[in-house]
Amino acid sequence: MKTPLQQKLYAPEAPCVEDLLQGLIWDETRSQRVYNHAASITQKLRARKRKAGELESFLQHYSLNTQEGLALMSLAEALLRVPDSKTAGSLIRDKVVASDWLKDIGSTKDWMVKAAGVGLSISSLTLDSLLSRLGEPVIREAMAQAIRIMGSQFVLGRDINEALKRSHDYPQYRMSYDMLGEGARTMEDAEIYFANYASAIEAIGHYKSPASNARRPGISVKLSALYPRYEVAQAHLCVPALQQKLKILCRYAQNHGLSLTVDAEETERLELSLEIIESIITDPEFKDWHEYGLAIQAYQKRCFILIDRLAGLARANGRRIQIRLVKGAYWDGEIKKAQVKSTPDYPVFTRKANTDLSYLACVQKMLKNGDVIYPMFATHNAYTVAAVLDLARDYPQSDFEFQRLHGMGEGVYETLLEDNKNTKVSVYAPVGPHSDLLAYLVRRLLENGANSSFVNKVMDDSIPLEILLADPVNDARNHGAKSHPKIPLPRDLYGTRVNSAGIDLNDLPTSETLLNLIHSLRDRSWLAAPLISGTLRKDGIAHEIISPADSAHIVGHVHMASSKTVNLAFETAQDAFENWSRISANERAGALERFADLMEEHHAELMALCVYEAGKTIKDAHLEVREAVDFCRYYAQEGRKAFAESGTPLPGPTGESNTLYNIGRGVFVCISPWNFPLAIFTGQIAAALMAGNTVIAKPAEQTPLIAYRTIQLMHQAGIPANVLHLVPGDGNIGAQLIAHDLVAGAAFTGSTEVAKAIQKSLAHKNGPIVPLIAETGGQNAMIVDSSALPEQVVDDVILSAFGSTGQRCSALRVLYLQNDVADKILHMLKGAMAALNIGHPEYLKTDIGPVIDTEALSMLNGHQQALEGFGKKIAQSPMEEPLKEQGMFFAPCAYEIPAISALEREIFGPILHIIRYRAGDIDEVIGDINDSGYGLTLGVHSRIESFQKKIAQSIRAGNAYVNRSMIGAVVGTQPFGGMGLSGTGPKAGGPHYLYAFSTEKVITIDTTSAGGNTSLVSLTE
Repeated sequence: MKTPLQQKLYAPEAPCVEDLLQGLIWDETRSQRVYNHAASITQKLRARKRKAGELESFLQHYSLNTQEGLALMSLAEALLRVPDSKTAGSLIRDKVVASDWLKDIGSTKDWMVKAAGVGLSISSLTLDSLLSRLGEPVIREAMAQAIRIMGSQFVLGRDINEALKRSHDYPQYRMSYDMLGEGARTMEDAEIYFANYASAIEAIGHYKSPASNARRPGISVKLSALYPRYEVAQAHLCVPALQQKLKILCRYAQNHGLSLTVDAEETERLELSLEIIESIITDPEFKDWHEYGLAIQAYQKRCFILIDRLAGLARANGRRIQIRLVKGAYWDGEIKKAQVKSTPDYPVFTRKANTDLSYLACVQKMLKNGDVIYPMFATHNAYTVAAVLDLARDYPQSDFEFQRLHGMGEGVYETLLEDNKNTKVSVYAPVGPHSDLLAYLVRRLLENGANSSFVNKVMDDSIPLEILLADPVNDARNHGAKSHPKIPLPRDLYGTRVNSAGIDLNDLPTSETLLNLIHSLRDRSWLAAPLISGTLRKDGIAHEIISPADSAHIVGHVHMASSKTVNLAFETAQDAFENWSRISANERAGALERFADLMEEHHAELMALCVYEAGKTIKDAHLEVREAVDFCRYYAQEGRKAFAESGTPLPGPTGESNTLYNIGRGVFVCISPWNFPLAIFTGQIAAALMAGNTVIAKPAEQTPLIAYRTIQLMHQAGIPANVLHLVPGDGNIGAQLIAHDLVAGAAFTGSTEVAKAIQKSLAHKNGPIVPLIAETGGQNAMIVDSSALPEQVVDDVILSAFGSTGQRCSALRVLYLQNDVADKILHMLKGAMAALNIGHPEYLKTDIGPVIDTEALSMLNGHQQALEGFGKKIAQSPMEEPLKEQGMFFAPCAYEIPAISALEREIFGPILHIIRYRAGDIDEVIGDINDSGYGLTLGVHSRIESFQKKIAQSIRAGNAYVNRSMIGAVVGTQPFGGMGLSGTGPKAGGPHYLYAFSTEKVITIDTTSAGGNTSLVSLTE
């Protein structure tokens, strides 16, 4: 049974808002008091002399709704980490072109604005002349220096000792130091971050703070920095490891009398964080230490009730914990993740006013529980500050403090402290080299540079106070739509087409229920395979299944492999074609949509088949069901338009009508692969049926059980048995199907070699010319330049090369790394590969499952042996000995090779080939990739837009992915298919795919009646 916290995860927004409104004591009198106080603060802030480096004035010149602001953010994010001058110069050119950086700069006294303005005052008109006069190194260093000045506004010190010294400049504030660094990718990274935290605590503990505040300084800790696989699927490893590390850090902090706050992270990690954080609260060792706590995010719908849980836990253990309340730093990411996963709703509020309401309701609840909670209210908004102070009047015994980020909100709090000297304010102070500022800086600028941000608007005198300081409670109460009207629910993302239902595998109750169901289906009757010969895969081991059926033609039009049944299938399908092709497009579409609904009803069952027969991991099996559902709904939607009975009217002379119709071709043969035994199998069939064809489907010989169950559900959805036939078998049966005289079209997904054989067979046939729709493999490359973020590169390489055990057509095969960053990225990649979990696919913790069969395993072993001769081994993921002996497991590996030409063909599995290149040789790299003849997927990692465009446009690939993974194409969003040796097109899941399964017919009718054109002579003006 779900806890209240779990029930609230995807709760509808409207009732969540109503609950908050009910819980918050807020009337018009309070609203007016808060406005008056906030207006006073804002007026004083606008009137006072601006302090150099103030973010508010900076954003007034460079907000994110300006070209300069976006370019500046991009430049700051990348410039300081680029090691080579050529790429740095390209990056600068890319970001400064056509921008008037000197506009209004002369009127400001803000050094931060001046630094940015002078550093970025190079327009496309002057850049070349400046380079010729001053030299590129001078310009590059000027730009880098401008970024460093910016960085100093957000980072207190490059190391903890410098930060401690600079803290003297802020005697009125207590410091909470944050050691810069995002999530660890390797165990080595995690140990470095841990050592940094420990040494920082030691340094802070021995340093005499100049702050007048009575409380000692503190430190903030990110759990994701302390373990490389901090995720729900790896909870069995990360939770005990993090509990141990956190306990050590807490012991250090307690011994030095410091406070320690665990930082907030993404929504999906909340339950994990609580399990780790609460272990300290319940530990008797820390019963007298009340300087420990966590950050919580008001934009989460769960935040309000989370306070109840934390307060109850603290009270039960005789503790007082500190809680930092923030509005939230990952809002845009949370929205996108929910849309990608197609969750029932969003875990966060979609309207800013609702988040602000949640913040105030949480403020009140925290103050109310002041006996067990020490609140730290993080905000830079004058209205929120005034609201907190007003709510605190109701709880005079509750002690609390405000908190601001270093470099932000200085004016608000200095103005506040002038009139309220007893108000406690602390500073969240990042510490680290400017090159580590990247992700932190981008988040801060995104938060505070957005149009809706108080920080962005406060110094703009043209914005009236009543707009700037509007009451969010009244807004939330009176707004007709409680959720944002421009942010549809994930299921409504595609408008009239319903998005496939997602399952959040990070939601423990949901994933546990699903896993139990999948495991219980392991030995069900359909897995005993009474009808079809094939193999059943359990725990990555193949078990032969022998069919007892003697009949060649089985009920439901499932045909055993023989020449006799091939003929029978064609004859039956041909007889059914005329009737099926005349059925309305709407009726055919309805059958596909009913089938999509049935797949969602049988989601766990179909996942179980994918896991146990195809060796798919739980995550991959779930995504495969979703893709199959999306194919059906997308082709149904597109088919209603493409095959409408009214056709498409064409222009022509008066007195006649010309109409274009798309009609079916006849009997389509659909041959699908084992690597997507449900999604591709379904997609081919659904497209052919929607176009009005009858279908004979031959699944891969390794995965007939999935195909059989899919056909059963299709028939159940209303697709007639004589229209859709299943003919399982090996390659010989496939060849018989393709060679049959009644073939009107063929759809094939698989190897390039087999596609060419099919092409030749069809070409040599007598009779009609038969079209082939082929999707084949690729020698897929990713090109990484030195401006790319290494952590993001490694994440995407791991997923692209090794996800689905490398058994995707789109998988990354060849990684090109610019020499200047190759060593750093490869070192990180090696560590990330070491953290991969190879194992049985039925467990959520498994990252890498088995390869499909012994033939595939033998091929991979043979290729790795060959690589030992001409390549250099970079890394191979660890694999337990029993897996090597009992099943078809192959540990992912990476090798450096001299050139892509060293690879004679695509290697289908988790082997990554790496090639170094010099920045000046990029044209040669492009030529080498194009010379391979393949053209399926391409990856680019770069922060330089001109570089991105050059690569994406120059390399012949069907799908180009920039700064993201290369796998996981989404139906209707990223239509999938290649060119050259990688396929014929059109793209599956795209707007042109259905037309390839049809032929066109034009009907021209002379509409002249009795020798005259009545429509023409009847015209009126």
